[in-house]
Amino acid sequence: MTGPIRLDMTISLDGFVAGPDDRTGQEMGRGGFRLFNWLDDRQGEGPSGQVYAEAMATGALISGRRTFELAGRWGGDHHDGVPIHVLTHHADPSDVPPGSARFFTDVVACAEEARAAAGDRAVMVHGAGAAQALLKAGLLDELELHVVPVLLGAGRRLFGEGDQVELDLVRQLADRDVLHLRYVVRR
Repeated sequence: MTGPIRLDMTISLDGFVAGPDDRTGQEMGRGGFRLFNWLDDRQGEGPSGQVYAEAMATGALISGRRTFELAGRWGGDHHDGVPIHVLTHHADPSDVPPGSARFFTDVVACAEEARAAAGDRAVMVHGAGAAQALLKAGLLDELELHVVPVLLGAGRRLFGEGDQVELDLVRQLADRDVLHLRYVVRR
């Protein structure tokens, strides 16, 4: 049995995963780091600690290229040495990513290899572009959204126009300054 491919994303109440003008040196955009205040409780025994521990127990990672680059390529190790699968529109053969990271231009091949690497554990997904590509291909199984009560007003949206998918809410956990929601994608 294989684990689910699960988006793990923090999002503002108005649907942004980063504030405006996200770039190197301002990776979360203007005001965007506010979205990660809930991580102050990630080592605690409450809901934020629980969802963080679950995320760190995943067996592989799929990331969008933009997220991978803005995160400094995670120095080649997102967590515990799990394989990093980076979805990109173009892979330059001379660009060798660090650690276990590999570039993929085919979303299906990326998902298949990530599932195989994760075994019975979940595959974590980071990045709006990766989430959109996996959702469009019918390969995203779950969404773990950490909804922060802030309106950023602009920035990078998690979902775009035309994204129509039915979801079932399977868990909701409230903690200080965040609501952790897990959805299963209806097939």
